[in-house]
Amino acid sequence: MKAILITQPGGPEVLRYGEAPDPLPGDGDLVVRTYASAINRADVMQRRGNYAPPPGASPILGLELAGEVERGAGDWKPGDRVMAVVTGGGYAEKAAFPAGMAMRIPDRLSYTEAAAIPEAFLTAYLNLFTLGRLAAGETVLIHAGASGVGTAALQLAKAAGAQVCVTAGSESKLLRCRELGAEVTINYQTENFADRVLEGTDGRGADVVLDFVGAPYWEGNMRALATGGRLMFIGSLGGTRGELDMGAIMAKSLTLAGTTLRRYPLPRKMELVKAFAAFALPRFESGELMPIIDTVLPLAEAATAHARMESNANIGKIVLKVD
Repeated sequence: MKAILITQPGGPEVLRYGEAPDPLPGDGDLVVRTYASAINRADVMQRRGNYAPPPGASPILGLELAGEVERGAGDWKPGDRVMAVVTGGGYAEKAAFPAGMAMRIPDRLSYTEAAAIPEAFLTAYLNLFTLGRLAAGETVLIHAGASGVGTAALQLAKAAGAQVCVTAGSESKLLRCRELGAEVTINYQTENFADRVLEGTDGRGADVVLDFVGAPYWEGNMRALATGGRLMFIGSLGGTRGELDMGAIMAKSLTLAGTTLRRYPLPRKMELVKAFAAFALPRFESGELMPIIDTVLPLAEAATAHARMESNANIGKIVLKVD
């Protein structure tokens, strides 16, 4: 099968389009003909040599896909249209993964659109609701609101009846967030996000914060959180080390959590898929939720896709079409 290969860590130029062995399915695995995948920050980190795949995962990049079942398992049969988060192997013509990770693609969505859903929306759902316990009437602050996970989290939070504050680095990104329903939009280049969140909540602060940045945002996040707030770490683009003052954690009774979907235990991940599918798939079918796609490129142009992600120019997901 055709796939994107890496022989050594490096920049986007190390990605090569070539031949790879077909995946070997285990008991209970589907084999899927992949028609589209999508780019994630974890792919960039793995390409650089900074994020090794977990034991047993495919060494091929790609954490999500959409395609057609070739070998069925469980309730799935050949010809079914599915989308899924995988631990690797999305940048290839075929993939094998546990049947419990598959989700039905809503009829109104194409494979290209469906490929932009699994990683971003499941990550957002996990951190907003399963771990962050976001409830209707609460406020969430979403950093990098125009990113793939950011646009997914924004829509999910609105669907659940929450107020949404977002940060982004340009007016075009903030405009897209407003179009998706964000009430408070903050340009982190020119504004203090903690001040703006407090202003937008009458001084109360955010009940949940989704943070992709890490150490540089620590102090601001502490100020922006409401009493009893939950800080969810889902990235560390700005670094992981800094000075820690525990005072705000104790004074505000804050909860801090960090997770990566890729290393989330498989049984719990399958439970997450079921919960997300029940909540979100009818909303995708109705159009209340939608994948936000920035760019679609052929699989062979994965290097160009990675370069675009690293430029931080994208609004929403960058999708790879697998012909």
